[in-house]
Amino acid sequence: MTNAVGPRAVFGVVVPSTNTVVEHDYWGARVPGVAYRAGSMHIPHPVMNSDRDFEALLTQIRASIDVAVRDVLTAEPDRMVMGMSAETFWGGVAGNADFERRLRERTGLPVTTGASSCRAALNTLGCRRIAVFSPYQPVADREVGRYFTEAGFDVAAISGLRCPTAMDIARVGPERIRDMVASLDEPSVDAIVQVGTNLSFVAQADALESELGKPVVAINSATLWHALREHGLDDRVTGAGSLLSGH
Repeated sequence: MTNAVGPRAVFGVVVPSTNTVVEHDYWGARVPGVAYRAGSMHIPHPVMNSDRDFEALLTQIRASIDVAVRDVLTAEPDRMVMGMSAETFWGGVAGNADFERRLRERTGLPVTTGASSCRAALNTLGCRRIAVFSPYQPVADREVGRYFTEAGFDVAAISGLRCPTAMDIARVGPERIRDMVASLDEPSVDAIVQVGTNLSFVAQADALESELGKPVVAINSATLWHALREHGLDDRVTGAGSLLSGH
């Protein structure tokens, strides 16, 4: 039976309970006939003010993801989309592949992750040398850098905003993000990449692409783009970056 709100596809979206941005970005893209059912991973202690705290945050994600996935599956989605990013980069390329395999086995559905989406996006855009920023602590930035390096990219720089809590990620303003991008950009860099799904960056990334004259990849745009294209949907979305508008 076809879903009345999502006759073309229903994506199950798994997000931390602290995340206020992913669903806003996906629904804001206004892809006709595509619906989203979110399941939350309970994060009772959202502090991420040090490497140790950040790893403790990941432990909470790992402890609660099965329940979030269970809840999403009751909506009978067509695809699972991971609305969190750090865990999908952890362990490099092999770690991401193992994460996706476990989810496919658990759900019986195709799986889209932020790490794989960014990799596919950069390959589609023809970018090799990249600069990356995140809301994370150094322990997570090292894992993100490892993933991109193992995936064949030249990581010119990676820097984190060092947000003290998971909720503070969504509170980072555009000026601070602009300063971060400016500190990373240089002529030899083919693309700027942002990770951390609770960071509001989709519209700003779209504007920065015109200003900088190069791709600026927001992870939420990349993940939605990859989920749509892998699902056979070629809708073009304006205002969310060159990936969704032209690829």
